[in-house]
Amino acid sequence: SPSPRSSAPMAFPNVRLASRPLHFIYLCDCSGSMEAQGKIQSLNQAIRQSLPGMAAVARDNPEARVLVRVVRFADRAAWHIATPTPVEELQWVDLQARGVTAMGEALELVAAELRSPPMEQRALPPVLVLISDGQPTDDFEAGLDSLMAQPWARRAVRLAIAMGHDADEEVLQRFIGSEPAIGSAAGSLPPGEVPGASGERPRHGPGRSPRRPLQAANATTLARYIQWASTAVVGAASSSASRLAEAAASQEAVPLPELPPTELDPLDEPDPLKW
Repeated sequence: SPSPRSSAPMAFPNVRLASRPLHFIYLCDCSGSMEAQGKIQSLNQAIRQSLPGMAAVARDNPEARVLVRVVRFADRAAWHIATPTPVEELQWVDLQARGVTAMGEALELVAAELRSPPMEQRALPPVLVLISDGQPTDDFEAGLDSLMAQPWARRAVRLAIAMGHDADEEVLQRFIGSEPAIGSAAGSLPPGEVPGASGERPRHGPGRSPRRPLQAANATTLARYIQWASTAVVGAASSSASRLAEAAASQEAVPLPELPPTELDPLDEPDPLKW
């Protein structure tokens, strides 16, 4: 006869007990200049439209639990979505633009959440996406120092999108960090490139690399970069532990996927509105 232990209820096969949290955090500039030329509306639309694809990637990678949060920054920085929310449950609430650019304070808010705890020991490298159209008006240096003091921030995939040509690309580059070191696996490639699947050739066209700020000159390009960050990058970050171990050889926590085409590609119809 079966022992008492064998009669215990079995776990349902669709319960993902072994999934590891993947924290995806947007840091969104909501200063007054974002109101001009429909930039804040384009950002809201791009993020909202990216969510179904992001949820599909999460479903395809059951070993990861994709949790989304959003910081907005203007006169002050605050959590727009404070609770780590499973992407399939996320209901987007539009950002509003007014005020100045407290980017440093936004970095401080994220730094506090990347401490351990509250960060889980089993978490995958987080994905941080900074989006701005201007220059910080507070103490960016202090915010960046606070952020980069956290080991989880140093391991994170840090991406930046410059909305228009008034964005401070030097500040955005400092958030991303430097290019992979010469002498690493990535060092044998041209500056600014990351290894392809073979590690032998660049994955990105000349002058374009996810290790640099991504220039979004209009709504079309912004939407493509948001879609790329929320699907291709999330898919890469959701990779199994073995693939992440292989990526460590190139000094990158996550091997970054190929960038999407932009309106500069010859087969594209240019968006008439330039920021």
